[in-house]
Amino acid sequence: MKRRDYLTVTVGGLIVYTLDRMPGMAQGRLIRVPLRFFTEPEALIIAAAAARIFPSDESGPGANEAGVIIYIDRQLAGPYGRGRYRYAEAPFEEGPPELGYQGKAPPREIYREGLALLGADFRTLTPQQQDERLRGMERSVFFDLLRTHTIEGMFCDPMHGGNADLIGWQLIGFPGPRMGYFDEVDTHHGRAFRPKPASLEQVMGRKVRPSEDEP
Repeated sequence: MKRRDYLTVTVGGLIVYTLDRMPGMAQGRLIRVPLRFFTEPEALIIAAAAARIFPSDESGPGANEAGVIIYIDRQLAGPYGRGRYRYAEAPFEEGPPELGYQGKAPPREIYREGLALLGADFRTLTPQQQDERLRGMERSVFFDLLRTHTIEGMFCDPMHGGNADLIGWQLIGFPGPRMGYFDEVDTHHGRAFRPKPASLEQVMGRKVRPSEDEP
């Protein structure tokens, strides 16, 4: 069993949106999150790469603020990362692109290969140099997976580790998994309806076990 690594990050709370989608600044918070798959140096490299795929700018928060690295770490540590839900026995065929990756390596092995491609110096590069290195691997399985996971981490339900403080949902105006809108139909007739986002746990009023916590 490997030594438990932690990642100290500032997540959530950096950008808050009003109901008319105007961004305002709020104080973030430092949290120490236990890592389940990555070492701390590995997590920082992947976080830097995800931040170039979905950067923060004047329009809103990015991968770092949403805690995307925590989402990726938990996915890779769980059954998905081990390839539990994939058929991974020979023979292997080259399928059409729309079917996605058809190889044997599970996601966690693809990330190990991706870390080697990014290089241990990735975090020390300028943003322009980081972009150049990422462009050089745009057609790789790793980059495609990282891009997908970055988007998922931005807009997933927070119980999966990403979308801290629901800032991804605030950014796009998604209210969360609401069970119905019947009560609001007459109240908001003819006016914009922008409810405050709520996670599944907030809607249900209880803890919900995410799939990555399954054995």
